[in-house]
Amino acid sequence: MNDVNMPCPDVQVIKQGGQPAFAVIPYDEYLVLLRANQRHLPTRVVEMQTEGGLSRIAAWRSYRGMSQVDLAERLGVTQSAVARLERVDAAPRDRTLERVAVALGCTLEQLTL
Repeated sequence: MNDVNMPCPDVQVIKQGGQPAFAVIPYDEYLVLLRANQRHLPTRVVEMQTEGGLSRIAAWRSYRGMSQVDLAERLGVTQSAVARLERVDAAPRDRTLERVAVALGCTLEQLTL
């Protein structure tokens, strides 16, 4: 079913009980949406940075409901090492940021935007 008001003319809408339930889109368009989502920052993370003065790492950790000890355990480092990473003026190496992103369940791009 194609509707002229739909943003993507190639979308297929599957209904259940007469109501739209699923949208099937071309794979290339799915990849574009996926990449756009990887650049997205949750509003709460941004607020914690701008209003709370937290670093991006600290904001993501808090957003995930983790303590510094929790993150330290995932990274295999000490809590004090995490505290140093979370300083606003910290400049962690790329490899360290990659490991932090994995531990926080976000992308490297979301940590470094």
